[in-house]
Amino acid sequence: MNYEDARRYIDSIARFGSKLGLENIENLMKDLGDPQKKMRFVHVAGTNGKGSTVAFLSQILISSGYRTGMYTSPFVERFSERIRVDGEEIGEEDFARLATKVKEAAVRMKEEGKGEPTEFEVITAIAFLYFFEKKCDICVLEVGLGGRLDATNVIKEPLLCMITPISYDHTDILGDTLEKIAFEKAGIIKKDSTVLVYPQENGVMEVIEGVCRERKADLFVCPLPDGPSKSGINGVDFELEGIKYSISLLGDYQINNASMAVKAAQILRDKGFDIKPDQVKEGLFKAGWPARFEMIRREPRVVIDGSHNVQGMLRLSSSLRLYFQDTPVIFIIGILKDKDYGKMLDEILPLAKEVYTVTVPSGRSLSADELLSEVKKRSGVPAKAVPDPVSAYKEALKKAEASDVICACGSLYYVGLIRTFNAVT
Repeated sequence: MNYEDARRYIDSIARFGSKLGLENIENLMKDLGDPQKKMRFVHVAGTNGKGSTVAFLSQILISSGYRTGMYTSPFVERFSERIRVDGEEIGEEDFARLATKVKEAAVRMKEEGKGEPTEFEVITAIAFLYFFEKKCDICVLEVGLGGRLDATNVIKEPLLCMITPISYDHTDILGDTLEKIAFEKAGIIKKDSTVLVYPQENGVMEVIEGVCRERKADLFVCPLPDGPSKSGINGVDFELEGIKYSISLLGDYQINNASMAVKAAQILRDKGFDIKPDQVKEGLFKAGWPARFEMIRREPRVVIDGSHNVQGMLRLSSSLRLYFQDTPVIFIIGILKDKDYGKMLDEILPLAKEVYTVTVPSGRSLSADELLSEVKKRSGVPAKAVPDPVSAYKEALKKAEASDVICACGSLYYVGLIRTFNAVT
């Protein structure tokens, strides 16, 4: 297969399998030689902040001289963003070659009656093969969904398990209480492993502590900074345990994700990694992560943010107030219909000057018209349905004054389209 064939193959695979569990990915990886058993991993689960935490820690490791694999999802602009080594995306030829190898293994599985891998399982297998070929010293993996039954959980002995903030999301799959969701996320914790967790609500912490006791895992709770000492549109300075750090990622919540990465680096140092304090600082500042409170234009000011749940929208509204004070915001909003879109809108509509609703390019999308109806139920601000995200952005730009703020938010599945369009205009 060439790259286009490989992408078509990926898109043709079922997103979810007929049965839950790790049996499919275990069978697939065994056929491929189990490369994941010959590598070292940091495994990151949680509801919000996983991607940013992975980006911070990966860049710290790169700055420390380690060949670092990074696996994330979903992508913002290019599919290849999901699989990187030392920050470089997998090339089309490598992706096509490895996808062909995985497809052949998947065919053998089916012929032998061992099941059929899902889309995410196939992509995960490609990533493991690529990281092994590139001789990565360490790989930082973001869980796709949940943790316990996620394909990335095929790894057996991670150096470190990390759990970022847990909140409500994918409740139809993970459960309808925070405790049930926490149990699924805590499924990445292995026997005798080391666990770093973001400070959580009491019920969530009790679940995680219980799993750690059962599996005799060492548990660390990440210390957090009191708040940014200096925050502006060029970055954030903060202090953690008496040491000053700077990050270029915006969003008042990013200092907490950065703190998780700092503590993870300390734990890895205790496990024998040569990570110096200056390399931690360098990695934090160099780390980039698209579409997470990312300013892509200055006149007017345009922010794109992939916040896709209530907690994400709460953090977005907090950051908008921090950086733009009382400036009313022109929102472009697209949300998937399986999200708690009412509460998501309630978090940001008080800041709105005007709203454009769009249809996310996904079969799970709430339509622009349906979303417009929800906006009008909750706010009297001018609102309009423009199904195509780029067309909505063009219209917002045309009407906006240089001092205005435009924010596209609600789903990573569409903000990348605006990011790409903005880069070429």
